[in-house]
Amino acid sequence: MARLLLLFLPGLVAIGTVHGIFMDKLASKKLCADEECVYTISLTRAQEDYSAPDCRFINVKKGQQIYVYSKLVKENEAGEFWAGSVYGDDDEDEMGTVGYFPRNLVEEQHVYQEATKEVPTTDIDFFCE
Repeated sequence: MARLLLLFLPGLVAIGTVHGIFMDKLASKKLCADEECVYTISLTRAQEDYSAPDCRFINVKKGQQIYVYSKLVKENEAGEFWAGSVYGDDDEDEMGTVGYFPRNLVEEQHVYQEATKEVPTTDIDFFCE
């Protein structure tokens, strides 16, 4: 019985594997409210619609609120991007959609904590499922 279970176990591991792709980094550093970038920096409101160019970004509708968790440190000619979560209109969207958006798209409504911790970005910051 134990041998059958061992042969069957690798099949179970394969089922739980997540598939995705590591995209190019948008920046090598980010500013956060804490070392782990889990605390909300601010609440913003979108000033216009935005269509995400790829899976690293989020689609936003004018007027939607976005919670900001990190701000990428601008490098060279790159745009200025923030990371946050946007929620749909329905109550079923409890987790929200997380991704990047252009800083000039939003107006800050409320600052909860200052983004004073400079943290290196990692490959997982730009991972797409």
